[in-house]
Amino acid sequence: MNSLKNKNIIVTGASGGIGNSIIEKLYDNEANILATGTKIEKLEGLKEKFKKIKILKFDISQHDKIEEFINNATEILGGSLDCIVNNAGITKDNLTIRMSLEEWTKVIDVNLTSTFLMSKYSIKKMLKNKSGKIVNITSVVGHTGNVGQANYTASKAGIVAMSKSLAIEYAKKNINVNCISPGFISTAMTDQIDEKFKETIIAKIPSNRLGKPEDIANAVVFLTSNLSDYINGETIHVNGGMYLGWQNQVLI
Repeated sequence: MNSLKNKNIIVTGASGGIGNSIIEKLYDNEANILATGTKIEKLEGLKEKFKKIKILKFDISQHDKIEEFINNATEILGGSLDCIVNNAGITKDNLTIRMSLEEWTKVIDVNLTSTFLMSKYSIKKMLKNKSGKIVNITSVVGHTGNVGQANYTASKAGIVAMSKSLAIEYAKKNINVNCISPGFISTAMTDQIDEKFKETIIAKIPSNRLGKPEDIANAVVFLTSNLSDYINGETIHVNGGMYLGWQNQVLI
Protein backbone atom coordinates (compact mmCIF):
# COMPACT_ATOMS: atom_id res chain seq x y z
CA MET A 1 0.00 0.00 0.00
CA ASN A 2 1.30 3.47 -0.92
CA SER A 3 1.51 5.41 2.35
CA LEU A 4 2.07 8.74 0.54
CA LYS A 5 -1.10 8.61 -1.54
CA ASN A 6 -3.08 11.82 -0.99
CA LYS A 7 -0.69 13.02 1.72
CA ASN A 8 -0.51 16.82 1.77
CA ILE A 9 3.13 17.88 1.36
CA ILE A 10 4.82 21.29 0.97
CA VAL A 11 8.19 21.35 -0.81
CA THR A 12 10.30 24.52 -0.68
CA GLY A 13 13.10 25.24 -3.14
CA ALA A 14 11.09 23.22 -5.63
CA SER A 15 12.50 24.77 -8.79
CA GLY A 16 16.13 23.64 -8.36
CA GLY A 17 17.65 20.36 -9.49
CA ILE A 18 17.14 18.55 -6.18
CA GLY A 19 13.73 20.18 -5.70
CA ASN A 20 12.60 19.00 -9.14
CA SER A 21 13.58 15.45 -8.32
CA ILE A 22 11.82 15.56 -4.94
CA ILE A 23 8.63 16.73 -6.65
CA GLU A 24 8.89 13.96 -9.24
CA LYS A 25 9.39 11.17 -6.69
CA LEU A 26 6.58 12.39 -4.43
CA TYR A 27 4.33 12.80 -7.47
CA ASP A 28 5.09 9.23 -8.56
CA ASN A 29 3.96 8.16 -5.10
CA GLU A 30 0.64 10.00 -5.57
CA ALA A 31 1.21 12.63 -2.88
CA ASN A 32 -0.79 15.87 -2.94
CA ILE A 33 2.01 18.40 -3.43
CA LEU A 34 2.37 22.15 -3.12
CA ALA A 35 5.63 23.35 -4.70
CA THR A 36 7.03 26.72 -3.74
CA GLY A 37 9.96 28.86 -4.81
CA THR A 38 10.86 32.38 -5.91
CA LYS A 39 10.78 31.91 -9.69
CA ILE A 40 7.23 31.67 -11.00
CA GLU A 41 8.31 30.62 -14.50
CA LYS A 42 10.09 27.57 -13.09
CA LEU A 43 7.13 26.72 -10.88
CA GLU A 44 4.85 26.96 -13.90
CA GLY A 45 7.23 24.64 -15.73
CA LEU A 46 6.83 22.12 -12.92
CA LYS A 47 3.07 22.48 -13.10
CA GLU A 48 3.20 21.80 -16.84
CA LYS A 49 5.16 18.60 -16.21
CA PHE A 50 3.30 17.42 -13.12
CA LYS A 51 -0.28 18.43 -13.80
CA LYS A 52 -1.80 17.70 -10.39
CA ILE A 53 0.62 19.66 -8.22
CA LYS A 54 -0.21 23.05 -6.72
CA ILE A 55 2.24 25.93 -6.97
CA LEU A 56 2.63 29.05 -4.87
CA LYS A 57 5.38 31.62 -5.31
CA PHE A 58 7.00 32.62 -2.03
CA ASP A 59 10.30 33.97 -0.75
CA ILE A 60 11.12 32.24 2.55
CA SER A 61 13.32 35.18 3.60
CA GLN A 62 10.09 37.10 4.29
CA HIS A 63 9.94 35.95 7.89
CA ASP A 64 6.94 38.03 8.83
CA LYS A 65 4.87 36.35 6.10
CA ILE A 66 5.78 32.71 6.73
CA GLU A 67 2.81 32.02 9.01
CA GLU A 68 0.47 33.44 6.36
CA PHE A 69 2.18 31.32 3.69
CA ILE A 70 1.76 28.11 5.70
CA ASN A 71 -1.90 28.97 6.29
CA ASN A 72 -2.50 29.65 2.58
CA ALA A 73 -0.57 26.58 1.43
CA THR A 74 -2.48 24.36 3.84
CA GLU A 75 -5.80 25.69 2.57
CA ILE A 76 -4.75 25.12 -1.04
CA LEU A 77 -3.84 21.53 -0.16
CA GLY A 78 -7.29 20.95 1.28
CA GLY A 79 -7.11 22.17 4.85
CA SER A 80 -4.52 19.92 6.48
CA LEU A 81 -0.75 19.43 6.33
CA ASP A 82 1.00 16.06 6.62
CA CYS A 83 4.58 16.87 5.64
CA ILE A 84 6.93 19.69 4.76
CA VAL A 85 10.28 19.34 3.00
CA ASN A 86 12.49 22.34 3.77
CA ASN A 87 14.80 22.26 0.76
CA ALA A 88 15.35 25.96 -0.01
CA GLY A 89 18.70 27.56 0.77
CA ILE A 90 21.35 29.99 -0.44
CA THR A 91 25.11 30.48 -0.36
CA LYS A 92 27.22 33.63 -0.12
CA ASP A 93 30.76 32.29 0.03
CA ASN A 94 33.79 34.22 1.23
CA LEU A 95 36.83 33.70 3.41
CA THR A 96 36.09 34.61 7.00
CA ILE A 97 38.20 37.78 7.18
CA ARG A 98 36.52 39.02 3.99
CA MET A 99 32.99 37.94 4.83
CA SER A 100 30.70 40.88 5.49
CA LEU A 101 28.13 40.88 8.27
CA GLU A 102 25.48 41.06 5.55
CA GLU A 103 26.82 37.88 3.90
CA TRP A 104 26.85 36.10 7.24
CA THR A 105 23.41 37.29 8.33
CA LYS A 106 21.66 36.67 5.00
CA VAL A 107 22.69 33.03 4.84
CA ILE A 108 21.79 32.39 8.49
CA ASP A 109 18.46 34.17 8.05
CA VAL A 110 17.43 32.26 4.93
CA ASN A 111 18.86 28.82 5.68
CA LEU A 112 18.38 28.53 9.44
CA THR A 113 15.84 31.09 10.63
CA SER A 114 13.46 30.48 7.73
CA THR A 115 13.67 26.72 8.25
CA PHE A 116 12.87 27.23 11.93
CA LEU A 117 9.82 29.38 11.13
CA MET A 118 8.58 27.08 8.37
CA SER A 119 8.87 24.18 10.81
CA LYS A 120 7.25 26.10 13.66
CA TYR A 121 4.11 27.02 11.75
CA SER A 122 3.93 23.60 10.08
CA ILE A 123 4.00 21.95 13.50
CA LYS A 124 0.98 24.02 14.53
CA LYS A 125 -0.93 22.49 11.60
CA MET A 126 0.39 18.99 12.30
CA LEU A 127 -0.71 19.14 15.93
CA LYS A 128 -4.28 19.38 14.66
CA ASN A 129 -3.72 16.17 12.65
CA LYS A 130 -2.03 14.51 15.65
CA SER A 131 0.80 13.52 13.27
CA GLY A 132 3.28 14.93 10.77
CA LYS A 133 6.67 14.67 9.11
CA ILE A 134 9.29 17.41 8.69
CA VAL A 135 12.30 16.76 6.47
CA ASN A 136 15.08 19.34 6.52
CA ILE A 137 17.74 19.30 3.80
CA THR A 138 21.16 20.10 5.25
CA SER A 139 24.63 19.46 3.76
CA VAL A 140 27.73 17.35 4.28
CA VAL A 141 29.69 20.55 4.93
CA GLY A 142 27.51 21.19 7.98
CA HIS A 143 29.34 18.22 9.49
CA THR A 144 32.82 18.67 8.01
CA GLY A 145 33.20 22.45 7.62
CA ASN A 146 34.40 23.99 4.35
CA VAL A 147 36.74 26.77 3.28
CA GLY A 148 34.91 30.01 2.50
CA GLN A 149 31.60 28.80 3.90
CA ALA A 150 31.59 29.69 7.60
CA ASN A 151 28.09 31.13 7.20
CA TYR A 152 26.68 28.24 5.14
CA THR A 153 28.22 25.49 7.29
CA ALA A 154 26.96 27.17 10.47
CA SER A 155 23.45 27.42 9.03
CA LYS A 156 23.37 23.75 8.02
CA ALA A 157 24.86 22.51 11.30
CA GLY A 158 22.29 24.66 13.08
CA ILE A 159 19.47 22.96 11.20
CA VAL A 160 20.69 19.55 12.41
CA ALA A 161 20.78 20.64 16.05
CA MET A 162 17.44 22.43 15.77
CA SER A 163 15.83 19.37 14.19
CA LYS A 164 16.95 17.21 17.11
CA SER A 165 15.35 19.65 19.54
CA LEU A 166 12.09 19.74 17.58
CA ALA A 167 12.06 15.95 17.43
CA ILE A 168 12.42 15.72 21.22
CA GLU A 169 9.72 18.34 21.79
CA TYR A 170 7.09 16.80 19.50
CA ALA A 171 7.81 13.07 19.32
CA LYS A 172 4.99 12.40 21.80
CA LYS A 173 2.66 14.25 19.43
CA ASN A 174 3.55 11.78 16.65
CA ILE A 175 5.57 14.35 14.71
CA ASN A 176 8.86 13.25 13.17
CA VAL A 177 11.63 15.74 12.39
CA ASN A 178 14.62 14.43 10.45
CA CYS A 179 17.39 15.69 8.17
CA ILE A 180 18.93 14.59 4.91
CA SER A 181 22.54 15.64 4.41
CA PRO A 182 23.55 15.57 0.73
CA GLY A 183 27.14 15.33 -0.39
CA PHE A 184 28.18 16.67 -3.78
CA ILE A 185 25.18 16.24 -6.06
CA SER A 186 25.19 16.61 -9.84
CA THR A 187 23.03 19.64 -10.67
CA ALA A 188 23.16 22.58 -13.06
CA MET A 189 25.31 24.34 -10.46
CA THR A 190 27.91 21.57 -10.20
CA ASP A 191 27.93 21.25 -14.00
CA GLN A 192 29.61 24.67 -14.04
CA ILE A 193 32.52 23.50 -11.86
CA ASP A 194 35.94 23.21 -13.52
CA GLU A 195 36.52 19.57 -14.56
CA LYS A 196 39.85 19.28 -12.74
CA PHE A 197 38.29 20.55 -9.51
CA LYS A 198 35.39 18.14 -10.01
CA GLU A 199 37.87 15.27 -10.37
CA THR A 200 39.47 16.33 -7.09
CA ILE A 201 36.09 16.18 -5.38
CA ILE A 202 35.23 12.77 -6.85
CA ALA A 203 38.59 11.40 -5.71
CA LYS A 204 37.48 12.02 -2.11
CA ILE A 205 34.21 10.09 -2.56
CA PRO A 206 34.48 6.33 -1.96
CA SER A 207 31.67 5.70 -4.46
CA ASN A 208 33.81 7.52 -7.06
CA ARG A 209 30.99 9.64 -8.47
CA LEU A 210 28.83 12.63 -7.72
CA GLY A 211 25.39 11.93 -6.34
CA LYS A 212 22.22 12.33 -8.36
CA PRO A 213 19.24 14.48 -7.35
CA GLU A 214 17.10 11.34 -7.22
CA ASP A 215 19.41 9.95 -4.52
CA ILE A 216 18.19 12.76 -2.28
CA ALA A 217 14.60 12.42 -3.47
CA ASN A 218 14.55 8.72 -2.61
CA ALA A 219 15.56 9.56 0.96
CA VAL A 220 12.79 12.18 1.10
CA VAL A 221 10.21 9.61 0.02
CA PHE A 222 11.39 7.31 2.80
CA LEU A 223 11.32 9.97 5.52
CA THR A 224 7.89 11.27 4.52
CA SER A 225 6.38 7.77 4.41
CA ASN A 226 5.18 5.52 7.23
CA LEU A 227 8.30 3.38 6.72
CA SER A 228 10.18 5.94 8.84
CA ASP A 229 7.64 6.27 11.66
CA TYR A 230 10.14 5.20 14.34
CA ILE A 231 12.95 7.42 13.07
CA ASN A 232 13.15 10.82 14.76
CA GLY A 233 15.83 13.45 15.21
CA GLU A 234 18.18 11.67 12.82
CA THR A 235 20.25 12.67 9.80
CA ILE A 236 20.50 10.45 6.74
CA HIS A 237 23.83 11.06 5.02
CA VAL A 238 23.59 10.73 1.24
CA ASN A 239 27.15 11.31 0.08
CA GLY A 240 28.62 8.12 -1.36
CA GLY A 241 30.69 7.54 1.77
CA MET A 242 32.37 10.96 1.65
CA TYR A 243 31.51 11.60 5.31
CA LEU A 244 31.50 8.73 7.80
CA GLY A 245 31.37 10.70 11.03
CA TRP A 246 33.92 9.72 13.67
CA GLN A 247 35.42 7.07 11.38
CA ASN A 248 36.88 9.81 9.18
CA GLN A 249 38.76 11.23 12.12
CA VAL A 250 40.31 7.85 12.86
CA LEU A 251 41.22 6.92 9.31
CA ILE A 252 42.58 10.22 8.01
